[in-house]
Amino acid sequence: MTSQAPVRVVWSREMLAYDFGHGHPMTSERLDLTIRLAEELGLLVGDDVELVGAQMASDALLQTVHDPAYVAAVHAASTDGTPDAARGLGTSDDPVFPDMHEASARVAQGSVDSALAVWEGRALHAVNVTGGLHHAMPGSASGFCVYNDAAVAIRALLAAGARRVAYVDIDAHHGDGVQAVFWDDPRVLTVSVHETGQALFPGTGHARETGGPGAEGTSVNVALPSGTGDAGWLRALDAVVPAVVRAFAPDVLVTQHGCDTHLLDPLTHLRVSIDGQVRAAQLLHELAHEVADGRWVALGGGGYAVVDVVPRSWTHLLGIATHHPVDPSTPVPDAWRSLVRERYGRLGPEVMTDGRDARFSPWSGGYDPGDDVDRSIRATRAAVFPSLGLDPDHD
Repeated sequence: MTSQAPVRVVWSREMLAYDFGHGHPMTSERLDLTIRLAEELGLLVGDDVELVGAQMASDALLQTVHDPAYVAAVHAASTDGTPDAARGLGTSDDPVFPDMHEASARVAQGSVDSALAVWEGRALHAVNVTGGLHHAMPGSASGFCVYNDAAVAIRALLAAGARRVAYVDIDAHHGDGVQAVFWDDPRVLTVSVHETGQALFPGTGHARETGGPGAEGTSVNVALPSGTGDAGWLRALDAVVPAVVRAFAPDVLVTQHGCDTHLLDPLTHLRVSIDGQVRAAQLLHELAHEVADGRWVALGGGGYAVVDVVPRSWTHLLGIATHHPVDPSTPVPDAWRSLVRERYGRLGPEVMTDGRDARFSPWSGGYDPGDDVDRSIRATRAAVFPSLGLDPDHD
């Protein structure tokens, strides 16, 4: 232990059990390749990094977010394979797999442990790339997500004394589950920057979704047009996220880093690069230090380009969180590329960059009403900024 609290990284081989089976996009290979790449680059060693596994969350902890009947249904699916289509269990998105409850509860506990370690000052930052299962609803599985670890972790922070928690979700898909859980709770700000629901699951996340009675302005949604690349995506983040988070003044920042925004992702239609994703992670890291005294919990999420994108994107996230950022020009280690060749019969990427500039024009430079991205940004600012005491035109 150093004089400064270490950065906590959730990992053990047991976390690989969250896997819906061969051919499913949510393969745990994504996680294994990420951690192996981070290890090869030396990011997970040293006194300033604490690598920890997780136990299984208790039913009582899960039920701070999820209905008891749903938790019981997951138990039944886990032990004897009983599907429950009404609760989203046994669908093509969320097929039943052995020990489903145990694997999902372990992910949730990892995020809760991370959040409490940051809140209590035992960790400066915390990263759980196995987490970020943002689609799970209180009473059902959805979109590859069984238990909503982000929501359970935020509830744990509130129970521990946090007055306000901000959640920022940069997955290509709308963070609908987390938004639904905290829709009426003015203590939680949920921000989601995603591909428009007109083109992508779950079909929600419109600018007009701004929070329930008494919590107006605490749900913030930027729905971007399909095909948005680095410049537009980063412009949208910069035009909305810092302003609303600063106005909300959270005690803790929780972020979800689904990397399915990448142009190679097989399930989405955005065109962001690794370099754009790195810039976004840097922005959120800087924001945590600015508004929450560095109290930052970073979670994984979507991302289905298993070899070419997820390991590099989340390794960069780990580097940023541990304050050992990876130079984009760094070659991908030969040992990792050999592992990829052995498993997949092909070589992985050669360097830790896509070679993109990832520059963007800030919103302060002016609004273009003829630009689809700018219209999306403007719709969000007009919908929520006044409720947070912000000026849509100038803040």
